[in-house]
Amino acid sequence: MTIISLERTADTLPADFPALEVDARDDGHAHMTRLAAEFATDRAMFHAIFTCHLDGRLAGIGAITDEPAPAPVPMWRMRRFYVHRDCRRRKVARAIANALLQEAAGKVAAVTVHAGNADAVRFWEAMRFTGVDGQPWSHQAHLPILGPSPRS
Repeated sequence: MTIISLERTADTLPADFPALEVDARDDGHAHMTRLAAEFATDRAMFHAIFTCHLDGRLAGIGAITDEPAPAPVPMWRMRRFYVHRDCRRRKVARAIANALLQEAAGKVAAVTVHAGNADAVRFWEAMRFTGVDGQPWSHQAHLPILGPSPRS
């Protein structure tokens, strides 16, 4: 039985983060190295970072920040999102993305992503993000803005 645990990262990146960074680099991605650098120099830029472990091993990570490009409404961007190649298709990415979407719900009108390849496009569209043209992001999801509870 596989044990999945999802945790919010606050003060430090997980001790096993370097292995995930190496896997990302070997897979042709530099954004885990950027995540480590940004976390070390400007931790406050992140609204949240979530990690997912499978059977005690770091399987993936994802973060959410303000949308860095000008936007017509308040938006946050999911970024620095990566799942170890050995852990893909095991619901790791979905767990991280759902945690980040819950973090954004009620705080911003939309969440954006930049899908860097065809597999990412398929994933984000399965997560109900819609493709957009003419923006610095490739996909977005509109969120409900939570207001006061209705009176009974």
